[in-house]
Amino acid sequence: MQPEEVPTEVLADVARAVETDVALVGRLAGGVNAGAVRVQVAGRADAVLKAVPRTDPRQLDEVLRAQRVVEHMRGRGYPTPAWLGVGATATHVWHLMDFVDAVPASELTVSLVEQLCEINDLQAGQASEPPDHWRYAWRVVTRRGATVAGLSAYSSAASGLVERLLLACADLGPPPGAPDMVHADLNPSNVLTRDGVVLAVVDIENAGSGTRATDLITLQWHTFRDPLNGVRHRLWTKALDLVGWDWVAALAATQVLLQLEWRVGLMRSEAVNEVIDRGHRAFDELDALR
Repeated sequence: MQPEEVPTEVLADVARAVETDVALVGRLAGGVNAGAVRVQVAGRADAVLKAVPRTDPRQLDEVLRAQRVVEHMRGRGYPTPAWLGVGATATHVWHLMDFVDAVPASELTVSLVEQLCEINDLQAGQASEPPDHWRYAWRVVTRRGATVAGLSAYSSAASGLVERLLLACADLGPPPGAPDMVHADLNPSNVLTRDGVVLAVVDIENAGSGTRATDLITLQWHTFRDPLNGVRHRLWTKALDLVGWDWVAALAATQVLLQLEWRVGLMRSEAVNEVIDRGHRAFDELDALR
């Protein structure tokens, strides 16, 4: 969402909620799925406003759920910005959070991954809200959801990868529980850094419960682009220690299938082929660790 696209009624609603004037400053980097804009809040530091069109009657409840996750995790030292307000107009749902003077990580480094592993440890035993991302992964890889429908029909190469992934998870029973907080989208664009230090983890709107190994596997997916000495093995090993090989395979398969579904939906054959290649590489590595 560009600054000029923020409806005036949304700004008015935000101003009422924080009881002071709010003015647009400009678009922020990142925010692929929902535009983030920097705003000036009279009498205090700048903040970040995210407003999305209201398309579901449960949307506000979902944002309020995410706010509760934020409050819960900040109380345990998790570095996500405080939310200053949540609200909705007839057309949009919005939330306002503290502005962090940092930028999205352009790429992962050994140091950043180590810092993120320490942050991941803060999620242990901190499940507080649905959805259960662990059970969702189980539903995906055991064909109980619609995620894999149609992917095999895209190409013989896609079909070969899908069958390999699902075969690795064919005998998997449901997960034992959902003990940890799960961010559910831990990628470099959601990690704000300055001078090589992680200052914040953002875009927590889809956070829920499950196993924190989910976030380690998501992070690992983004280490394929650059040779990171020891990092890939470190992430595999940490995830394996948490949930064992069968569940790491299921979480990795879910990541690959979702990435494949996204690229197929965009009709970008080059990107689809990249996911297919990376998916096989991931499972070659994982098979070697069995």
